[in-house]
Amino acid sequence: MISAERFLKEQGLQPASADTGGLALSSEDPERTNVQRWNRRTKPDRSSLFAGSANATKTPRHARHAGRVGNGDSTAAKDPNDLDACREAALRLLDAAPRPSGALRERLIGKGYTSEVVDDVIERLTRVQLVDDEAYAQSAVRYCATRLMGCRGAVAELIRKGVDRRLAQQVCDEAESYGVFTEAAWELGRRTVRKTAGLERDARRRRFWSAGGRKGHNPEILRQIAQELFD
Repeated sequence: MISAERFLKEQGLQPASADTGGLALSSEDPERTNVQRWNRRTKPDRSSLFAGSANATKTPRHARHAGRVGNGDSTAAKDPNDLDACREAALRLLDAAPRPSGALRERLIGKGYTSEVVDDVIERLTRVQLVDDEAYAQSAVRYCATRLMGCRGAVAELIRKGVDRRLAQQVCDEAESYGVFTEAAWELGRRTVRKTAGLERDARRRRFWSAGGRKGHNPEILRQIAQELFD
C-alpha cells in the first residue's frame, strides 16, 4: 500500500523495525507520494508555534523553568482577574509542552482564573501564534500514524488532548484522504503476521482484529487486510 518512509524521516522519525511502535513502510509503493503530499500540506513551521510578537517581552526559558520549580504549575490564582498572572501561567504551561487552546483553557480555569480572563489570554496568545490549534492537531495526527492508529482512534486521541471535535475530525479526514490510516492498518497487519507466526489462522486473525479495533481502524479496511494476509 502507501509508503511513508520519507514522510517519517522528514519528521525526524526513523521507520520502525518489527519490534518498535512506529510505522515501517515499503519504499517500493508507487502511491507513496500521497502521504508525502499530505506531509507537505500539514507540516507546521515550528518556529511560528513558539515565537511571540516582535514587541513582546520574552521571559528567559531558564527563568520560567525556575518559576515552575519554585512555585509549581499547580499554584492557584491569587487574583482570578489578574490578566498578567494568567498570561504568565499560560506561558509556563506552553513552555513545558505545546497545547491546544482547549487543554490550555482547562488548565487555567483549574488554577482559578475567570473564564473571561482565560479567554482573553488565549485570544492574545493565538494572535501571536503561541497557540495554534490546527498545527497542534496536525502534529498529533502524525504521532497517531506512527502508533498505527486508525482515523476513529486518532479523532478520539485528539479530542482527549483538548482539540476541538470539529477540528479533530477535519484534520483526520484530510489525513485519511491521503491514505495515512490505510497504510497504518496494513502495517499493523504485517506486524501481526510476523508476531503471530506459528499460531493457528483463527488465532492470528483474532489478534489482528483485536489490535485494529483498539486502534480505531475502519472495519472494512481490516476485513480486506485480514482476507489478504491471513487467509
